[in-house]
Amino acid sequence: MCRLAAITAAEYFSPMENIHALETMKEGHDGSGMGLMLKGLGGFAEPLRDKPALSGICSNSGLKQLDEFMKARGFRELHMWNPRVKPVTGVQKKDCYFAKFYDYPAQYGEKPLREKETLLLETRLALRAMGQKDESIVVFSFYPDVLALKEVGDPLALGEFFGLEDGELKAKIVLAQGRQNTNYDINLYACHPFFIQGFGSMTNGENTAFVPIREYLMSRGVPGYMGYQSDSEVFTHILHYTVRQLGYPLSYYKDIITPLKREEMGARTDRDALMLMRQSLRMLVIDGPNCIIGFTPDGSCFMVQDSKKLRPGAVGGVKGKYAFMSEECGLDRAVPNRDRSLDVFPMKYDFVTVPSGAPEVKVWNQLKGL
Repeated sequence: MCRLAAITAAEYFSPMENIHALETMKEGHDGSGMGLMLKGLGGFAEPLRDKPALSGICSNSGLKQLDEFMKARGFRELHMWNPRVKPVTGVQKKDCYFAKFYDYPAQYGEKPLREKETLLLETRLALRAMGQKDESIVVFSFYPDVLALKEVGDPLALGEFFGLEDGELKAKIVLAQGRQNTNYDINLYACHPFFIQGFGSMTNGENTAFVPIREYLMSRGVPGYMGYQSDSEVFTHILHYTVRQLGYPLSYYKDIITPLKREEMGARTDRDALMLMRQSLRMLVIDGPNCIIGFTPDGSCFMVQDSKKLRPGAVGGVKGKYAFMSEECGLDRAVPNRDRSLDVFPMKYDFVTVPSGAPEVKVWNQLKGL
């Protein structure tokens, strides 16, 4: 099993807090990769939060190709951040790790957000295709106020490798996954978290319903529903499809991936809608075992389990700082001063959320509501 460590807070913090939490759960990851995704950027990036940030890895030749492509597309580079990489045993250094912040092309300055999002998605996919053959360009995200780092290695070693102890990189939301490779060759595109147009998620588990879900998503005509180096990437895309494409409330994500039985819908005032979703979106039902942690564009964070509840998950914290962890010991490391009696361990009907700014934890239940 992989291990997941997410923190959301009212104040900026270092992703090393997530990495130290992963270290307490070390028996659950094997050094085959770590992914970090930051939202609500602070430090050097705070003045640039409304500018799209391109996160990835390039060879020297790929970086030159990327710069030429972005210039031809009309993107003007405002700032380039590179982690202060230092040699660490067991980590093979690539030529360039980066986050580049851009101004939109001039013709997009007054365009609505959805048109800008389409531009950023299409640009990210074009760059991915350019570098796919020789891995000269690997791009994880291209969106305002989001930055991603991924590499193969032990999470604690990678924290040192990227120089994250210096505190330069900070955010108010950080997702981190310590990967345990089970089904695929080691590939950085397979390393969680995954991202599309403001939505991010990571998963501990195995998606046994992967193939029908993938085929359904790929038939929806959304360019970003592709690649799938990991069977867990579809969970991010179902989230995106539910909230952005269909315009449903976030709670319906739970109703779509783990629908109630017909006899369980009776107490819900929206039971007719639930029945229609169960019928029309049945190809998006997950079969587990999965624990999913994610965030939405407005900064809400969540944890949800599949109906089997065969992967651990715990949520806890204090006002202004909450953590979503694979294990309780991860909570102890991230928020040691919390009231442990208030910790939440989501069960099969629960959908746990923490709004932006981490004011409180909310538990929505499919049968009972909040």
